[in-house]
Parts: sequence; C-alpha cells; structure tokens
Amino acid sequence: MSNAASATRQPPVRKLPLTGVLRINRPSDIWFKPATSVAVAAALVLVPLLIAGRSELAMYAMAGAFCALYGHQLPYSARVRATVWVVIGMTAGMAVALICASLVDSVVALIAIAAVIAGVQKAVCDATRIGPPGHVILVFVVSGTLFAPQELHEVPFHVLLTFGAGIVGALVALAPALIRREGPERRATARALEASAAYLATDDTTRRSRARHAAAAAVQGAWQSLLAAGERTPARRTLEHLVLHAEAALVGTPRAGDGDQLLGWAHQVRGRGALPEVALPPGGGDELLGIDAEREGRRAQGRKRLVALLLRPGSALLPIAARCAVGCAAAGYVGLALGVGHPYWAIVSASAIYQANVTLTWHRVLQRLLGNVLGVLVFIALVPLARTSIVVLAVLCIVLSFCNEMLISRNYWLGSVSVTPMALLITEFAHVRPVTELVADRVLDTLAGVVVGLAAAILITNRRIGGRMEQALAATERATVGADSTLAVSGGSAADLAVARRRLTASLVELRDAADTAAGEWWQRALPEEQLMRTEQEAHRTLAATVRKQGLVRDEPLVGAGEQRA
Repeated sequence: MSNAASATRQPPVRKLPLTGVLRINRPSDIWFKPATSVAVAAALVLVPLLIAGRSELAMYAMAGAFCALYGHQLPYSARVRATVWVVIGMTAGMAVALICASLVDSVVALIAIAAVIAGVQKAVCDATRIGPPGHVILVFVVSGTLFAPQELHEVPFHVLLTFGAGIVGALVALAPALIRREGPERRATARALEASAAYLATDDTTRRSRARHAAAAAVQGAWQSLLAAGERTPARRTLEHLVLHAEAALVGTPRAGDGDQLLGWAHQVRGRGALPEVALPPGGGDELLGIDAEREGRRAQGRKRLVALLLRPGSALLPIAARCAVGCAAAGYVGLALGVGHPYWAIVSASAIYQANVTLTWHRVLQRLLGNVLGVLVFIALVPLARTSIVVLAVLCIVLSFCNEMLISRNYWLGSVSVTPMALLITEFAHVRPVTELVADRVLDTLAGVVVGLAAAILITNRRIGGRMEQALAATERATVGADSTLAVSGGSAADLAVARRRLTASLVELRDAADTAAGEWWQRALPEEQLMRTEQEAHRTLAATVRKQGLVRDEPLVGAGEQRA
C-alpha cells in the first residue's frame, strides 16, 4: 500500500488543547542534582567577588556557573565531554555578545544579532540532544549581555571570568563521580525496570500500548547510558543483566510476581548499597556480544552525528531553528516598539517557547506566561529585602537558582516562578533600576515574546517533520527486514542477531517519537497512520521472534541469582 493510500486525512490546523497544560507532575528523579550543582557553583563564584568588592562582575560569573546545569542525565565519561563543550559554547557566546555590545550602538542591530545567535544555539542543542536546560540558558546569557553596557578593553577579562566560572560549574557537575561512579547508569537501569513493571501492571489496551512504548524507550535509554559509560566494570555488567530482564519482560507471557520483582530490583539499584545478584538470563551472553559490537560501531560513527542531523537533506531541525531566529527577532522588535529600551527578555521568552511542534509550543506559551507573571510578583515581594545588602542579594539568587531546578520538572511554569525573579535580581548587581520600570519592561517583554513567538511557530511551517516520520518508517521497515534475514540464517552469529534486534528496538522508539511529534504539527500532509500501525505490528512480531530465538523469554518467574542456585 502506498503512503498516499494509507494516509489518514487530518485537518491542517490541530486543536490547541488546554487540558493538563498546567498540571503539576511528579518531579524528575534527579531534580536535586542540577539544583544542588548550580547552587554550589553559584556560591563558589559569587563569594570571592563579594569578598573582593566586585559584585558588578556577578553577571559574568553566574553565566559560567550555569554550566553546572548540564549533563546530569549522562554517565560521567560522557558528561566530561558534554560539559567541556557547554563551557566552550557558553564562553564563545559570551565573547561574541561582549564584542558586539562594545562595538554596536544600534538596538535594532543588537536584536538581529541576538536572534541569529539564538537560532544557532537552538539548532546545536537540539542536534546534540544535550538535554535540559538546552538552549534557553545560553540565549538568556547572550541576550542579556548584548544589551548591557560594555567597553572593548574589558572584554578579555570578562570572557576569562566566564570561562573560569564555567570550569568551576563543570567540576561541580562532575564531582559526584568521586562518590558514586555508576550513579547515572544505575538510575537509567532503575527507570527501565520500573517502566517494564508498569507495563506488566497495565491492563487497558490503549494505555498498554503507551506503556509498552514508554518501557521500550526506558530500556533503550538504559542501554544508551551503559554504552556511553566506558569501561565495563563489574557493577556495569550487573546492570546489563538487569536491563536484559527489563527487556525480556516486554515479550512473552508475564508471570505472577514479575512486576514486583522488577520493582524490588529497581529499589535496590536506586539505593546506595550493593546491586542485586541477578543471573544472566538465557541467551543473555549472545545479547552482550551484540552490545559489544554496537559499542565499537558507536565509537566509529559518533562524531558524524551532529553534522548529519543539522545538514542532511530534509533535516527537521533547521525549520525549528529558523522559527527560533525569526520569532526572537520579531519579538525583540515588537518589544522595542512597545517602549522597552533593551528588549532582551522578549528574545529570551520567544526562544524558550520553541518545542518540537506547534502543539507543544502552545503548551510552553501558556506555561511561560503564567510563570513569568507570578515570578514578577515574587520579585516585587523580594526586591526590598534584596536591596538591604549585597550579601542578601547573592543569597537570594543562589536560593532561587536551586528552587528553579527543584520546581521546573514538576511543570515549566513553576520553574518560571523562580527563574524570573532570579533573572531580575542578577541585574541588581550591576545597577539598580526603579521597580516599576523593571516590572513593566518584563511584563511587556513576556507578552511580546510569547505572542509573537507563537505566531512565528504557526506561520513558519515545518513540513520536514512529516519527512522525519517517513524516514523513521523506512528505517524501521529496513530494520525489520534485516532482523528477519538474520533469523532466517541458521548459522547466523548470535552477536549479529543481538545487533539486529537492538537496531530494530531503537528504530521503533524513534518511529513512535517521530509519529508523536508529527501529530502535533500544523500545515503538513496527512500522516500515513495505517502504514505506521502495520509497520509497528510487523516490527513487534519480528522483535518477539528475535527475543525467543535468543532464549531471552522466561519460562519461569523472575528470580535472582541466589534463588536460582538454591
């Protein structure tokens, strides 16, 4: 059946839902990591400035401290590389902003420069999948610096200060490795176990499909974490065995108590004690051979990923980057027309709303608007206290940075309630402005940013999202055929079968993500829903066959190594 024949006719303009947009969710299981890291990094860079009586330099030091927010979902070996690039990116952005601020007097030109930089930062962060807070912090730092008074001869020192503070932030983010080297891999494995247990506990057919996808994504995330972790220590080998059990729970007939056993293991993995003794499931050795083969493949092609994602024909990232650049420019000019002399917050607000599709962008608009308005009220309440002492001001900024990371994973608008007063208070280190002026500018900038930014998201089409889904469909079909061919070869290598199965699993996760993203985009051709359903069904059948041939399907309830020996 052709794509056209299997396409489901859908309206080019989807409904923009309100349900659940402001719902308060469970916090991220690692919220305390970035929250603690940024608070500690901010304290380490601010205290010396306060002692030296140079509080006007706090803006440059805080920019570097924000590097402590990145990479907490990554294993430490991968986090080292990520934080190095974050520090380089932050320093480079600050250098460009400082040079432009010292040489360019036109606010109109500065808005254009800020918009172009925001678009580039959005594209790079999306391509690298650096994770939260993504490009928003980088845009916040660069845009704020562009509109701050600057002398050219001061630029080298300010850039060096940002770079030094960035190193401090990176070291703080990496410091937990001294205590718990496998911490990120343990958390990723625990998520996989918990997601598989949730899948086993789901009875509703519709919800079960979503639970299966969530569990497959969690298992895939655990494998990616283990693949990126580097040397295979004894602890990581045990984690690999646990992920194999989580993966096996998605195929075959579940037994009574399987879900409870998975949850029990997850609880032990999350703890600080020893990992549970878990026997390698039948066929697990073959699977690990395939993982080793994939690890070697990742090393060979990992560096090509960024360029391929950004520059390949039909890349779905470039239209979103264009939305960001155009939306930021338009928001800045509208803010300027409304009387805001330095409309950097309009640029930041516009850049912050851009998500993978129009529907998710609409969600972020509502969250940003509510959070910023409430955050302005918090600032009005805190500013009299902040102006009593420079030390009090620094403490408030540190506390608010912690609160932002504590709240933002529950819902973005909650984080905005903290980040808005923090951003306003940071400006107090350099110069004090009337509260009414600050509040008026911030409210106007927020309105300009979210309204104009949403308009840009609607008007600048991203038909390439549909192309991404078609590419994901084709990749899944190829992976299915490849796995079927491997199954058909009687003398096929066990490692080849494991690689084929994992390639098929990864393609299924990518396909579902691409389909969900495309479903929320406007102005695109109809989606091939029937082909999507058929491809997923065939892939799931092949996946089950590969797992059965490897012997990963359990004939007995899940047991630990000690129980098996008994």
